[in-house]
Amino acid sequence: MDASPYRAGHVAVIGRPNVGKSTLVNALVGAKISITSNRPQTTRHRLLGIATFPEGQLLLVDTPGIHREQKRAMNRMMNRAARGALEGVDVAMLVVQAGRWDDEDGLAYDTLKAAGIPVVLVVNQVDRLKDKTALLPYLAKVSAGRDFASVHPVSALKGLGLQDLVRAALSHLPEQDALYGEDEITDKSQRFLAGEMVREQLMRQLGDELPYATTVEIERFEVDGELLRIGAVIWVERQGQKGIVIGKGGERLREIGARARQQMEKLFDSKVFLETWVRVREGWSDDEAALKSLGYHD
Repeated sequence: MDASPYRAGHVAVIGRPNVGKSTLVNALVGAKISITSNRPQTTRHRLLGIATFPEGQLLLVDTPGIHREQKRAMNRMMNRAARGALEGVDVAMLVVQAGRWDDEDGLAYDTLKAAGIPVVLVVNQVDRLKDKTALLPYLAKVSAGRDFASVHPVSALKGLGLQDLVRAALSHLPEQDALYGEDEITDKSQRFLAGEMVREQLMRQLGDELPYATTVEIERFEVDGELLRIGAVIWVERQGQKGIVIGKGGERLREIGARARQQMEKLFDSKVFLETWVRVREGWSDDEAALKSLGYHD
């Protein structure tokens, strides 16, 4: 009996904010390439995660969450990035939170169907459902009147249900050789990933105080023998926000830097010397030119 043919192709990972898309991508890739926090809209950039298996290769396009809120230029750019991720993909994973379906889930589904892409429904965080008997009625309800190629209850955090999901996604991909090397895990540079590691700590440690008024720019990234020397600028929008990021006696900024450095050393498998500064750039999140200069693209 012939072995199944090798398949490779692009998979859009789509959903409203904060349903665990980045956690799912990291779990499938087997490395932390996409930052996570419990704040909505943590992911701001389109990022390719390369997940290689014996049967095939998934090129996972992790996207900002599709959302109705479009008050600022950054929100509009994130929505364009999420929709732009659908160009040239073979299948989409629509990620939703187990037990919940709202207007933004419906918006994401409608966007995918309008693009004519097969949609695999990924019902994430099933481990958090208090009443497990509610899962089957929920699956029946969300599937009614919607054309899903397959439905997969999973826990990305705990690795539950991912093997069946991988098999289902691969079945929609063209028969072809791997498009990236087995040891490649993303198309993003170490410089980009370093900035994201600092921004993750901002999102995690500032909580509700300052979730969206910060961004990170890597000013220096140098290889010095066995050491990586990295200089990161944290941009805020107002002078008053600078003190919040720095914290009393610089304590918060030191903590942000220390945790980001630990994540970088793990991902880059190298010693890291990280310096951080906080600077003010008024209104950057609602300025298209400023967004482009800070590395944001559709």
